Amino acid sequence: MPSFESFYQEYPCSYNSPLSCDRPFQTAQQIKGAKFCLECGFPATLPQEAEIKGNQGTYQIASFVGVRGLGRLYSGIQLKDKQPVIIKEYLLPNRSFNESETLKRKETFKRVGGVSLADSRIQNFRLVETKEAIADQKGERCYLITKGIESSQTLAKYLIEKGAMTSVEVREVLNQGLQTLQFLHTQKLRFPSNQIQLGITHGNISLDSTLIKVENNQKFSIYFCDLAIWENLFIPPIITQPAPARPEQDLESLGLVAFSLWVGRITNFSSNQPLDPRDNQQWPDTDSHLKQFIYRLIGLETPFENAEAARQALLQLPKEDHVNSVTRSPASPEREKRLPMPLLLLVILALLLLGGGIWYWLLGRKTDTANQYIQWSRLVRNFSEVPNVPSGQFTYTGEKDSTWSYVLTQPVDNSRLGDLLTRPKADATATFNYESVLSSNLNNPIKSIEEVQTSKKYFAITSLVDNITDKLAKKPIAYDGLLVYVAFNKRDSNLANALGGQISLEQLRQIYTGNITNWQQISPKLPNLTVKPFAPTEPEAISKFQEIVLKNDPQNEALFKAKVTKLDTTKTQNQIRSETLEGRTTGIISFGIISKTSSQCTGYPLAIADGKKSAIQPLFQRRDRRSINPSDDLCQHDDYYVDVTTFQSYTLGYPIFVVYPKDSSRLPGGSTFAQMLTTRQGQCLLSKVGLVALQPMPDDINSYACKSVP
Repeated sequence: MPSFESFYQEYPCSYNSPLSCDRPFQTAQQIKGAKFCLECGFPATLPQEAEIKGNQGTYQIASFVGVRGLGRLYSGIQLKDKQPVIIKEYLLPNRSFNESETLKRKETFKRVGGVSLADSRIQNFRLVETKEAIADQKGERCYLITKGIESSQTLAKYLIEKGAMTSVEVREVLNQGLQTLQFLHTQKLRFPSNQIQLGITHGNISLDSTLIKVENNQKFSIYFCDLAIWENLFIPPIITQPAPARPEQDLESLGLVAFSLWVGRITNFSSNQPLDPRDNQQWPDTDSHLKQFIYRLIGLETPFENAEAARQALLQLPKEDHVNSVTRSPASPEREKRLPMPLLLLVILALLLLGGGIWYWLLGRKTDTANQYIQWSRLVRNFSEVPNVPSGQFTYTGEKDSTWSYVLTQPVDNSRLGDLLTRPKADATATFNYESVLSSNLNNPIKSIEEVQTSKKYFAITSLVDNITDKLAKKPIAYDGLLVYVAFNKRDSNLANALGGQISLEQLRQIYTGNITNWQQISPKLPNLTVKPFAPTEPEAISKFQEIVLKNDPQNEALFKAKVTKLDTTKTQNQIRSETLEGRTTGIISFGIISKTSSQCTGYPLAIADGKKSAIQPLFQRRDRRSINPSDDLCQHDDYYVDVTTFQSYTLGYPIFVVYPKDSSRLPGGSTFAQMLTTRQGQCLLSKVGLVALQPMPDDINSYACKSVP
């Protein structure tokens, strides 16, 4: 299924995901009776005490719980007997579904929303019990009323909170899951329309559609919910619709769930892609029998004929490998046997060796993915641990008014970054002195590279590396990027609000080549106001803007040069502030490097949309760990930050490199300096002066991650 962020593109949500955005909820809280989000028009959440009438009774909303799959969840009660229920609200917003599509999907939902045993037996085969499927006759909503499972949570949330399961626990998940699939695939089932069908495919098994209920004695039960037959009805027609699922796909999906639970995460951090079970290095090595079983379940080896055959094979598996017996879950019914003394000593020694790493990992583990910081943990700790630092004085360079020239002047840890990096390793005799150069061609600032090529400087630090020769090496040390901003004032309406907090690359191109001169040319909802495009004075920033936005088109560059005012970023912000204080509505738009634009609140940094892709906002609000929106108070500088993972997909982001000769006869000053900047200490320092680290760091840069490195 496509990412939920690609759904409902017709709604200009600041978070790029209207379904999981908090603004519809805030609107419902602030304005009694509000039906739609004030920001983008997406259907607002239901208010407390709202009533939903169905054929089996009337249900009342108690509170909004959150989002699961393609719907929003509420706790509630059935008014007749006051029994608790869970209400899942599905949406058919009118910008995404036309009238005919909406009517058809509502009728189908009422016919297939929920299943039960055809012979009316009450038998718990761990499928969430559905009470009623209701379609709002006049509105854009449908509701699935289900019985609540007390103290349950999705496996996705369980994985975040508890981490990886043991092999014993994974076996039990598989045992229960296969038993439920055996029921689903083979029993006569009844739909709400009274249609009877022999067997049904779940079609939507995932960590999010499987609930887990943990008992006091650590035993647990899992429950399936959100079957594809009704869940997929609410995928907007612009999205490619999934093909009808087959029973063997349920087995594959359950196998992938088991794999994720055992590994303890769902993505490969280095690529930010889903884990590939074909990669042998990703698997735990504690239970080879279980691994072989999951291989067959997901079809990497001879697949099982059906769920029953798979479950019988699971029950006949040999016990987990002996090394795993020391970490059995309390859920295991077997009594542990005392280990022989030599083996016990070996186990204790292994635990001691692993203790330090585990301790660090536990302290840093505060994010959604258990192993999100694996790259960080592999970095050399600080400058003093970098080996083989050569002796000598190394003069290096960068463009005058470049990002690097600026960040070296910034205060950090009671000093300046430039001072800290002059002699980063105190016990070595290497010193690194920076001398900037000024290119004669401001539109092509590559003078620093020439200085390295002609051996006038040992290395350079720059983002402009497209034309370096094969005699030079480059190593990334951090990310930089451009933020595009417009006037921001929380007290009254402003461009940031009117734009929905975002702008597209094409709109920027039109603005900076003079084709858009009034904001209403973008949308009639915008103010009738002259567009005033500004650009910063840094040649490096202009060069990257021309490369990414103007596509290095000579005509576009000529129009940009003729029509755009270049002004220092601070002066641009002062002009915005001055016009705002005078009560004027300003049409200024500008851009600048992150280190100069992310720590101010005069201009609102817009999310950037590239083509049909959803707009990306790399600045996050720290308290809620979500991207900022125009309702946030950006003057609270400590309350927002650049999210590293999101920034890696940000269109206006780019790496900064150390560029140095490959010539082995020259002292390795450049490669050594790059090695220091990519230690934990180096990444922390660069983050503190406004650059973006190469990998996420645990907590924030002023807390544990950077206090742990001197």
